[in-house]
Amino acid sequence: MKALGFHLVGYGCVTCIGNSGPLPIAISKAISESDLAVTAVLSGNRNFEGRISPDVKMNYLASPPLVVAYAIAGTMDHDFERDSLGNDLNGEPVYLKDIWPSPAEIQSVIDSSISSEMFTKDYASVFDGDHRWKALATPSGKTFEWDTNSTYVRKPPYFEGMQKTPSPVTDISGARVLAVLGDSVTTDHISPAGNIRADSPAGVYLAEHGIDRKDFNSYGSRRGNHEVMIRGTFANIRLKNLLLDGVEGGFTRNFLDGGAQSTIYDASAAYQNAGVPLMILAGKEYGSGSSRDWAAKGTALLGVRAVIAESFERIHRSNLIGMGVLPLQFKDGESAKSLGLDGTEVFSISGITALNTGGVPKELVVTAGNKSFTAKVRIDTPGEADYYRHGGIMQYVLRSLL
Repeated sequence: MKALGFHLVGYGCVTCIGNSGPLPIAISKAISESDLAVTAVLSGNRNFEGRISPDVKMNYLASPPLVVAYAIAGTMDHDFERDSLGNDLNGEPVYLKDIWPSPAEIQSVIDSSISSEMFTKDYASVFDGDHRWKALATPSGKTFEWDTNSTYVRKPPYFEGMQKTPSPVTDISGARVLAVLGDSVTTDHISPAGNIRADSPAGVYLAEHGIDRKDFNSYGSRRGNHEVMIRGTFANIRLKNLLLDGVEGGFTRNFLDGGAQSTIYDASAAYQNAGVPLMILAGKEYGSGSSRDWAAKGTALLGVRAVIAESFERIHRSNLIGMGVLPLQFKDGESAKSLGLDGTEVFSISGITALNTGGVPKELVVTAGNKSFTAKVRIDTPGEADYYRHGGIMQYVLRSLL
C-alpha cells in the first residue's frame, strides 16, 4: 500500500474533525481559482460538507478497500462493475472484484494483528501521561489563570456585565436578518469543526496573532477561543445564504452599508456596534446533525436575538434557549417564502415581555416591513423559560450558586 502512496492517516477525532492535514498548496489554489467541486472518499465517520477540508465540498463514506479503489480510479464517475481500475503486468484489465478481499482474508488479518493483550498493555498507564504531559507547567491557585496571549483558550464574555438579578426580558425591534437559510441546515453548517481557511475571518485573526498557516489547526481544536469560534460561525464553505444569489460560504449583506456583500462576522460586528439586533430565517430541520454547543454559542455571540424556522432539531432548539436566543416557529404551512419574506425587511417581535409575569406565550406577533404574522414560541418547558429569562443557562446556573 505504501508503494502505491497510501498511508494510515489516523482514527477517532483525526478523521472526524478533518485533521488529516491540508491539501498541497498547488491543489488548493487550483480548486479556489477554478471554483472546482471536488470530493473526498474516506473511511471515517463524518461526511458533513466541507468537514474534511475547507477546499473539499462533498465527502462520501466508504469502507477502507473502497477508499483505495476510488483513489486508484481518480474520479467518482466510475462504475466498478464495468470499468477496470487499470491493467496488470500482462496488460490485462483488473477489476475491483479481482482484488476485493474475502471475509476469510479480512478475518485472518484481524486475528494475526490484534489481540486483547495489546489494549491491556497500552492502556495500563493511560492516565499517567507521557513526558510531555508531565512537563507541562501547572499554575497554582483556586481559579484558572487566563493567558491573554493564547489563541486556544481565552476568557469568554458570557458573564460580562451580569447582574445578580436578571433584567426583564424585552421585545425585539429594529432587527435585521443576518441569514436566510433553507432546509436541513446542520450544526456543521452553523459552526464547522474542520480546518480553518487562510482567507476566512478566523484565519485572518490567527494570522494577525502570529500563527503560521500550518498551525491553524481546526475549529474543533480552538473551541476554547471564542474569538475564533465567533468568526467561524456560519462560515461553512457550503452554506447558502439566500440573501445572496449564487454565493456559497460565510457571506451576507450588510444593510448598514447599502446591502453590500460582507462576511457574516464583519456584518455582525457592524450591526452590534450600531446596536442593531439580528435574526435568522430558516426552513425545516434547522440545527440537525450533531448537538454542537458552539452552533448556539456562536449564534448568540454574533448578536442574533431570534431564529424563526419552519421546524427545529430538538437539541439545537434547546441549546439556542440555553444561550438566550429565542426560537420561533412559522405556523404550519407557512414559511419565509410563503409569507413573501426575503430578509431585507426590518423586523420587530412583540409579546416576549409576557415571560416576565411567569407565563410563556404560545405565539408572538412578528412584523417584517409592512407584513405581520404570528409565530409559535418554541420555549417548551418551564425550565427553558427560566433559562431564557436569565439570558441563558450559564447565567441561570451561576445565579443559583450565588
